[in-house]
Amino acid sequence: MIGQVLRGRWRTLVVLAVLGALVGAGSSVILSPGYRTTSSVLLQGPREADELLTQAEVATSSVVLDRAAAVLGEGQTGADLRDKVATSVAQGNVITIETTGDTAEQTQRLADQVAQEFVKYSTQIIAGSADAAVQLAQERRETLRQQVAQTNQRISELSAKVNDGKTTVESVQLRTELQGLRSSIESAMSTLNAADTASGLGNMVVLGSAELPSSAAAPTLPQLALGGAALFFLIGLFGHLFTARVDRRLRDEEEIAAALGGPVLATFDVVDERPAGTSLRAKILRDDRPWNVPRVDVFADEIDTVVQYRRLVSRLPHRRLLVLAAADDHAGRRAAERIAGFADRWCDVVTVSPVRPVIQETEAEGVLVVSSLGSRSAWELVGIAEACADAGLSVAGAVLTRPVRPTRGRSGASTPTDHEALAGTP
Repeated sequence: MIGQVLRGRWRTLVVLAVLGALVGAGSSVILSPGYRTTSSVLLQGPREADELLTQAEVATSSVVLDRAAAVLGEGQTGADLRDKVATSVAQGNVITIETTGDTAEQTQRLADQVAQEFVKYSTQIIAGSADAAVQLAQERRETLRQQVAQTNQRISELSAKVNDGKTTVESVQLRTELQGLRSSIESAMSTLNAADTASGLGNMVVLGSAELPSSAAAPTLPQLALGGAALFFLIGLFGHLFTARVDRRLRDEEEIAAALGGPVLATFDVVDERPAGTSLRAKILRDDRPWNVPRVDVFADEIDTVVQYRRLVSRLPHRRLLVLAAADDHAGRRAAERIAGFADRWCDVVTVSPVRPVIQETEAEGVLVVSSLGSRSAWELVGIAEACADAGLSVAGAVLTRPVRPTRGRSGASTPTDHEALAGTP
């Protein structure tokens, strides 16, 4: 069925693909980020997770962005740069600054400048409280040194008592106390080292210049255009398949006979010869014809033969009949006219609206319904049968036509006309 859609609606699918490409290209103004690069700033010393997140927020603060915009001097403000700068926390106490721009050079300069302004601003914040921090750190280090000195003196005293060579309860207690003091001094030394390291927490280093991007970041304009074309093509393809799936028009002969209340007398293969569409869209796309018309590997003049019509007419009851077809069923109306032509004067052709079928008063004794397969729903056929009953006519039977498209053509060959067929009728 997919192959039938591709053959019958390839023009429509191509137009949808072109439309999707245009939509994708237009959306690149919003969705395409342009060029992208990153710059990294290392925060030295041990850092807490919350502190790193705070520093990442500082990197995108209005002060940093305003200073960067002023240095770049491209007519942009800090507010303009807010959508072009994003920060994240990486492993190893690294703040990653990601920037986007219209050109590779502009993106690189923006990343480097934001990183520099971030380091300067953070250093100024730390320097504002440097005096109090330094004094507090000195007091803590002095206290820890005194504690270490006292502990060392106590260890010396205990060592002298333990080393007298006697093993008593008191010596065991002294050894236990000595072990506790050693643990205490190790803890104090660790705290002292941490205090010394804390004095350098304000150090930040920019890890080199941002990389110059070699190409635009995804999704690019070609990618969006190609994606839009593929999306619209698939929507059109599956839309046709879904429409065919939910189509309620009958294609089974038994169901059609049950809806009309009369037997199916014959089923003909007829060449689909609908008139060309009058609108510009129909002329270009040729979507005014059904796409699921089967194709047969025969010549056109081998399909529509007069023998089938002669045999049908010979089986009809010799009484006056109405040959009825729906007004929008071109193949059905054409077949009805040919049947009436072969039946001579005792058949009249009438067309009715498939929505509200009405049959005028007539002297006919029955109705022969001519319809194309897949052109009418069950309710429409029931409506035609009820219209016949309202007119006091019974459905003598149904003739079905199956529209086909021959895959071969014979140059100079033509289907016999009705006059030629009637001339050969005995």
